[in-house]
Amino acid sequence: MKNISKSIDACAAYYGDQSADMKQYLLDGQARALALPNRGPIRLTASGDIHPEILAAYSTYGFYIFENALSPEEVNDLQNDLQLMRDNFPTEMGAELDAKGRPALGSDRGGLTLQWAKPLSDPLGGTALFNGRHQVKLFEPTAHADAPKATPLYLGGSLQYSDACLRTYAHPQLLTMAAAINGEDFVPFHEGLFIKDAGLGAAVSWHQDGDTHWDNPDFHENIHGFNFMGQIFGSTAVNGVWVVPGSHKEGRINIAELIATIGTERLPDAVPIICNPGDVVINNRQLVHGSFANTGLETRVTANFGFHPRASVLNVRGAGLHAEAAVFDEAFIKHRARLIGIAIAARQQRFPDETPFNYAPIRDADDTPVWNETVKASLKNYHLMDLSI
Repeated sequence: MKNISKSIDACAAYYGDQSADMKQYLLDGQARALALPNRGPIRLTASGDIHPEILAAYSTYGFYIFENALSPEEVNDLQNDLQLMRDNFPTEMGAELDAKGRPALGSDRGGLTLQWAKPLSDPLGGTALFNGRHQVKLFEPTAHADAPKATPLYLGGSLQYSDACLRTYAHPQLLTMAAAINGEDFVPFHEGLFIKDAGLGAAVSWHQDGDTHWDNPDFHENIHGFNFMGQIFGSTAVNGVWVVPGSHKEGRINIAELIATIGTERLPDAVPIICNPGDVVINNRQLVHGSFANTGLETRVTANFGFHPRASVLNVRGAGLHAEAAVFDEAFIKHRARLIGIAIAARQQRFPDETPFNYAPIRDADDTPVWNETVKASLKNYHLMDLSI
């Protein structure tokens, strides 16, 4: 792991008379995170299943770090696509053109695409946005005087903008993990890029994902699905997501009350997710998690993509967070899940020597998914049918 002592010092300096406490919190969290037995390469059994030790650790802690899951070649593809996308970002929040005068990325798309935030702010904390799940506002450091008025925070529907992201979506070992957790007929959730630029990246207040099934009589620890988080540059105690291990099993938690009781937003049981470039995290959506403003020296960009158990979405009305609320019937799910087959076809073109994942719902389909420019064009606005629960 990279030595980030300078970044920790830079971060702590923003906290004024609390700088020493913040520095110690980062160091202690980093040590606790690295001591957990929930990281390593993707391991399969002789029959091709995910090793039971990985499944047990994921169940215990609610997250697992697959080290070096993405090859250097794949990470390079992601970094190159990211640069192309960023070159096509609007010149500022609300602009229709990029710096070269071209229509900006997402300007011809519907729904939530590129989201912005005031540098080092917590735009969701303490608001009713996203169904009020971000119950408290985290500390908002003061950005440097030369900081822009707004900084990119999140790009939704990333598979329509990046072939590399689409191919990563079909990573065969990761999809094997998805099947192990959610069943072989698992379905998509939502995809996007989290952007936490050094010295600018906004905070995301402590929260639990999921809105639909907290009171379900058949509630279980995986009912709201999970996210994969592919690390394009790496993740540290300063710029990374922090999680409370094991909290995914506790049901809905009153985070505002928890913080009021302990008297600080620095949850004492939380740990940062620490990764190198190419590591991929599986993160249970029910974990209490969040991230502080990125006052450090390293940028984090994470390729997020998630999956649900089919039973969690079939004939369920969506929460309407990433797309308009809809009832997810068989036809809706089948259309949205077509992206899995398309992604598998795209990945096979890029990595022809790799054994592709065999996705059960299309195993016996009459039409084999293909990848070409026509299919790529058909992905426009696919995110308007995200299965958000």
